[in-house]
Amino acid sequence: MNGPFRKLDRQDGVSRRDLVVGATLAGGALLVGCSPADLMSAGSKVDVGAFGPFIRFDPDGAVTVLSKHIEFGQGNHAGLGAIVAEELDADWSRVKVLHAPANAKLYANGGMGIQLTGGSSAISNSWEQLRKAGAGARAMFVQAAATRWNVPADQITVKDGVVSGGGKSAGFGELIADAAKVAPPENPTLKDPKTFTLIGTDRVRRKDSLIKSNGSARYTQDVQLPDMLVAMVAHAPRFGGTVKSFDADEAKKVAGVVDVYEIPTGVAVVANNTYAARMGREALKVEWDEGKVETRGSATIAQQWRDIAAGKGPADLKWEAFDSKGDASVASGGKGSEVFETTYDFPYLAHATMEPMNCVAIVDGNKVKLIHGSQAQTLDQMNAAKIVKTLPGSVEIETLYAGGSFGRRANFPSDYVAECVTIAQKVGKGRPVKLVWTREDDMRAGFFRPLVHHAVRVRVDKDGYPASWRHRIVTQSIMKDSPMKAKGPDQTAIEGTAGSPYLKATPIVDAQLATPEGGVPVLWWRSVGATHTAFVMEHTIDQLALKAGKDPVEYRRVLYAKAGEHGARHLAALNLAVEKAGPTPTPGFTRGVAVHESFGSVVAQVAEVKLVDGEPRVGRVVTAIDCGLAVAPDQVAAQVEGGTCYGLSAALYGEVTLTDGRVDQSNFDTYRVLRMNEAPVVETHVVPSGNPPSGVGEPGTPVIAPAVANALLALSKTPTGRLPFVRAQA
Repeated sequence: MNGPFRKLDRQDGVSRRDLVVGATLAGGALLVGCSPADLMSAGSKVDVGAFGPFIRFDPDGAVTVLSKHIEFGQGNHAGLGAIVAEELDADWSRVKVLHAPANAKLYANGGMGIQLTGGSSAISNSWEQLRKAGAGARAMFVQAAATRWNVPADQITVKDGVVSGGGKSAGFGELIADAAKVAPPENPTLKDPKTFTLIGTDRVRRKDSLIKSNGSARYTQDVQLPDMLVAMVAHAPRFGGTVKSFDADEAKKVAGVVDVYEIPTGVAVVANNTYAARMGREALKVEWDEGKVETRGSATIAQQWRDIAAGKGPADLKWEAFDSKGDASVASGGKGSEVFETTYDFPYLAHATMEPMNCVAIVDGNKVKLIHGSQAQTLDQMNAAKIVKTLPGSVEIETLYAGGSFGRRANFPSDYVAECVTIAQKVGKGRPVKLVWTREDDMRAGFFRPLVHHAVRVRVDKDGYPASWRHRIVTQSIMKDSPMKAKGPDQTAIEGTAGSPYLKATPIVDAQLATPEGGVPVLWWRSVGATHTAFVMEHTIDQLALKAGKDPVEYRRVLYAKAGEHGARHLAALNLAVEKAGPTPTPGFTRGVAVHESFGSVVAQVAEVKLVDGEPRVGRVVTAIDCGLAVAPDQVAAQVEGGTCYGLSAALYGEVTLTDGRVDQSNFDTYRVLRMNEAPVVETHVVPSGNPPSGVGEPGTPVIAPAVANALLALSKTPTGRLPFVRAQA
C-alpha cells in the first residue's frame, strides 16, 4: 500500500447501514439476517472443496494454494504458499499459488472485512488462517492413511507430500479420495515454529519469476477475447469537470472506431483496437462544464495549508487532537534557545505504476465478469453491481497479475473499473470491452498522495531532550466520506506521529490535525501517512540532537529508553542497523540514520550519502527490520530493497504540481524517477523475533528520505524543510 487498512469499526451482526447497502445492491430486495460478508457476497457461486477454500489437490498429488491476495510485484504468493506447505508437509517444488475467486465471505482480509490486498497485510492476516488450513488438510490425510492401513494416527508421518506409517507409504494423490471423506478438524494442531523446515529459510523463493521473465505471465493488457472492443476515455482537464457537450463526428470517421458514449467521468471512444480508440479520442471535440472544478495551483494550496497551521485558516475549520498530555499552553510557550521550531512541506505524488490502469468487462444483462488485476475485489464487485443493478456476488472477477499498484488499484469508487463496466453495459450483448488508460491519463486524471504541511514546536529541557512537543498537521483527508472511515482523526494522516516513541518520551504533547477540503482526488500511496510523518519525526530528532550537541544515534537511544516498552523494538532495530553498518562510512560519503514503525514493523536505516553536482547520491543503505517471523527472508530483502528505492525516488524527485488546477506532469519525462544507475546498494538484516509476521511491503519506503536528509544535515548543517530534494527543471 499500499493502504492504511485497519479492522473496520462495526458491531457484530448487521447494522442498519449494512442493511440499507445490501438492499441497494440487491436492487431493492432486503436481505434480512445476513452478515456484511453475506451481503457483499450475495449471488456468488464459488464452490468450496473438501479441503476448504484455500487448498486444492491435483490427482497426481500436486498442491494448489488459492490466494485471496493479488500478486502485483510484491511476491506475497511465495510466502502464502509456504505457510500452507509448511503445515501440510507438502513437497515445496510441487506447490503452486493461484488467485482465489472474488468472495468476501470466503476470502475477506481478516483486518478489513472485505477482500482486498493492502496495508502490508497479506502475510500477517493470513498467517493463522493458512496455517490452520494446511494443518487441517494434513490431519485429514493422516486419518485417511491410518484408516486405510489400520495404523494408529500418531504413528503416521508426512514429509514432502508423502504419507507413511506401518511400513507403507502413499503420495497425496493416492489418498485424496479417502482424505476428502474425513471431517476437517475445527482446531488442528499447529507446528511449533522451532520445527519449521521451510518457513524462514531461503528455500521460499518466488514461483512466478520464470513466467514473468519469459512473458507468459498474463496481465490485463494480454487479454484477447473474441469480438473484443477497446475503449479510451477523454477526461476533464481539471478535477471536478463534467461533460457539457461533445461532437463525435470526426472521431467516428477514424477507421476502427465503433461508437462514442458519454459516461459520468467523460467521453468514451470504443474501437476495434487500441490505436483506433486513441486516435478517435484525439479527434473528439468536448466542451467541459467547469462550474465546480478545482482551479487552485499547488503552490496556492501549499500556502493555504501553511496559513492554516499558523492559525490563519477559516474559522469553521475543525482541529482534531490525536495526542495530548500535560498542559497544552506549555507546549505553545517558551522562548529563546530552549525552543526549536520548524515546518515541512510535502507535495502531491503520483503512484506511477509500471502498468497503467486497465480492465476487461463483459456485461450481459445483469451478469458481469471482470478480468483485471483487481486489488480490491469486494469494492470492484460492489461498484460494478451498483452500475448494472445486480448482486455484488454475481459479479465474477478473474484476478490477473498487475504491474504494480502502490495503492492505486484499490480506491472506494473503483474508478477505472466503474468506467469499464459502464462502457461495456452501453455496448451490451455480452461483448467484451477492454478499457485502457495511458500513463498520461493516470498521471493527470488519477489519484495522488496528498499535499501535506507539518508545523513542529519543541521546547527542550536542560539536557536538550524534548520537554514539550506541539505538532500541527494540515492535509486533505483520504478517508473522508469513505465506507471504511473510523471514528476520530483520519489515521492515514497521523499514523507515524500518533504513537511515536518520541512523543511517548515527551512529558507534554499537543498534537492536532486539520483536514481542509480540496478538489484534488487523494488516495493512499505506498506506506500512506508514514510517507511524511517518518520524515518529520526523524529529521526533527536529528535537528534536536544537533542543537543539543549530541550524537543522533545516542540521542535516539536515550529517547527510546524514556519511551519504555514503546521504544524497545526501535532500539533493537537501531542497534542492529548501526552494528551492521560498521564503524565508518564509505570514503567520500556521510551517514544519516532514521528509524520508523509502520504496518506493525520497525525499520532502521543507515544511509551513506554524498553530493554529486549538487544533488544527493545514495551509495549504500543498511537496513534492519523487525517484521516478526520472516516467512520468506529472500522476499523480505527484496521488498525492503524495492521499498527503499521507491521511497528514494519520491524523496529525490517526486512531485506533482498544478497550475490553475491542471496537472503539469504527464509521463516520466516530466515526473522524474530514480534510474538504475542511481539505485543504492541495500543490505537487509532481519531482527530475530518470535512474534507473528507483520508488514514488509511498505515499511521500507518511508525511512530512506529522513535518513538521506539527516546525512545532508550532518554534511552541511542545513536542514531540509521540503521535498523533493531535487526540484524539477523547467
